[in-house]
Amino acid sequence: MDRELLFITVIGQDRKGIVARISGLLYEANVNIEDISQGIMEGYFVMTMAVDMRDANRDLEALSAALGALGDDMGMRIQIQHQNVFKMMHRI
Repeated sequence: MDRELLFITVIGQDRKGIVARISGLLYEANVNIEDISQGIMEGYFVMTMAVDMRDANRDLEALSAALGALGDDMGMRIQIQHQNVFKMMHRI
């Protein structure tokens, strides 16, 4: 079965535990992290992730809502985008 890739972006004030909380939520949802990049820019934590939700135990809408709620709780902005949307936006 093919992967079902999503792209997740996280932006907010840097603090301890950001990666742990987000990766913990993804683990609970049975979502596999394929790639991750993070850094600090002008005091802001910035992270992008490519994740595979092929075996997820919740749908995209529920996962998006859970990440949004986690972002609100952490004072972060967490966005999720399906690879199909990304591909359509960048078609020539």
